Amino acid sequence: MSGAAHPGRVAGKTALITGAAGGLGEAMAFMLAREGARVAVTDIDAARAQALASRINAEVPDAAFAYAHDVASEAEWEGVIAAAVADLGGLSVLVNNAGVGGPLAFVEQDTIENWQRQYEINLRSIMLGAKHAMPHLRASAPASIINISSIAGLAAAPGMGAYNATKAAVWMYTKTLALEAAKAEWNVRCNSVHPVFIKTPILDPFIAMAGGDEDKAHERLARGIPLKRIGEPDDVAYCVLYLASDESKFVTGSEFKIDGGMTAQ
Repeated sequence: MSGAAHPGRVAGKTALITGAAGGLGEAMAFMLAREGARVAVTDIDAARAQALASRINAEVPDAAFAYAHDVASEAEWEGVIAAAVADLGGLSVLVNNAGVGGPLAFVEQDTIENWQRQYEINLRSIMLGAKHAMPHLRASAPASIINISSIAGLAAAPGMGAYNATKAAVWMYTKTLALEAAKAEWNVRCNSVHPVFIKTPILDPFIAMAGGDEDKAHERLARGIPLKRIGEPDDVAYCVLYLASDESKFVTGSEFKIDGGMTAQ
């Protein structure tokens, strides 16, 4: 499906997606571009971000721009947003997708370094993105902030203290942003997305634990999921597409679980 073949569900939108060099971010960027948006893809790996933008532009001409971006740096947020606004002609969608996990660490073995890294990338980046994007989102309203959390932000697991805590904080901070924007009548909606296991490189450690057998690893991970399978990147990207579009104009402060029914149990 080409972005030029139909008007698109997000035609005229301009979107910035962090952590977009692969996995979920790549799927989101392609889907938004195919549906009519112009996209700024950012990642700490500048070469991969540029390669993604080139592939998007080969399919949807002049739809994508790429930027090197450390999401834990406020100075880099300021620079990236200024560049993206100039290149895109405004900003109407912010997808805070960048995030990291950490080693399995129970409380007595955990480290402040592990917590600090996950705090800076998983949570602090959300605040910095919202802070510096908000004036531009307000100017381009109706606008949308989409924060990628995790099922781990809603359901805890032993040994994942930092990840559970930071992803839960993303969930609640999104609600705060939604209420602030609504109270101020900015017409900027804020929602969080909570995926479970998705077929991206983030599952590589589980595959390694299964002796490199991808099918075996996926089967193990799917055992606790009622639909008995793990997700595809587009399962998350379709949710982001809905939240980026004006189809979700009355949706704010909500959480969207992309989990095959896992949290319904």
